[in-house]
Amino acid sequence: MSTSYTPSDVMDRESRSNRYYRNAVERHWDPGEIDLEADAENLLAHVEATPDYDQRRWDQTVNGIAKFGAGEDAVTEDLAPLATVLEDIDDQLFLTTQLYEEAKHADFFDRYWREVIWTVEDELGWDRSNPRDEKWFNEPYLELFDRNKNAQFRLLEADTPENRAKAYCHYHLTVEGILAQTGYYGMQTSYGGEFEALPHLPGLVEGFTKIRSDEGRHVGFGMNQLKTLIREDGVDPKLIEETVHDLLPLVQGITEDDRFQPDDPDEQVGLEQGELAAYAVDKHTDRMRQITDAAADIPDVEELVRLDGDD
Repeated sequence: MSTSYTPSDVMDRESRSNRYYRNAVERHWDPGEIDLEADAENLLAHVEATPDYDQRRWDQTVNGIAKFGAGEDAVTEDLAPLATVLEDIDDQLFLTTQLYEEAKHADFFDRYWREVIWTVEDELGWDRSNPRDEKWFNEPYLELFDRNKNAQFRLLEADTPENRAKAYCHYHLTVEGILAQTGYYGMQTSYGGEFEALPHLPGLVEGFTKIRSDEGRHVGFGMNQLKTLIREDGVDPKLIEETVHDLLPLVQGITEDDRFQPDDPDEQVGLEQGELAAYAVDKHTDRMRQITDAAADIPDVEELVRLDGDD
């Protein structure tokens, strides 16, 4: 059987999307290969060595992991509409790797809860906690992910350049580029062994490091798509700025969820909320400049992965 191809059907090995795809293939990792034994041991030792450690303190320790796990579940489910509407073969190739990587991230957090959190709770004789318990998720969290889902599925009803831009703004710039990257940075730093008052969790840090590397690639793809929509499809840069600006209060409401903050400010350990906010603002400001400034170049994929995965 003969098959005819148009020039657009042929993969462009030098395109940005193809380079993102190749980078994903070359940096493959398996969430099942990360050693979590030391995490369970260190976390249990931390609980047993901390005077008056109670359920509230435990919730403060694990709530971030629950938020990340549920978030990865949500974005894995919600990316499919974008993969459906993309026509370019290089873009489609990349989106297949992103779908696969989001599934790996969800797998990692599920495994972490089963093999670390439940192991510690079993040793302490506590009831096993539920990583999808409603208590972990405040209203800004639920609203942000609802808005992201709506933005993705709107593409199936009206696939316009403006709706594509909004979808990338919700998913790649805000959920991945601001909320997730800031949270990963904070968790890596807090549990990397630098703070005596916090347990060293090397498996968690390794997982965050690899996930951040993937997310840097995802964010770069979204940035490149947005720049193309501005340059070739006439999307107004103000639409991008306004869309992200409207979502920022929700991000702030998630990162400043004081339900899991210590009552006594002197008990605060790890990074301060102000440090995380400054990190998020710096990342966001730089990315918006690269997208909306016609003269600015978006960093190549290797630099994006380095910048977002190796801070």
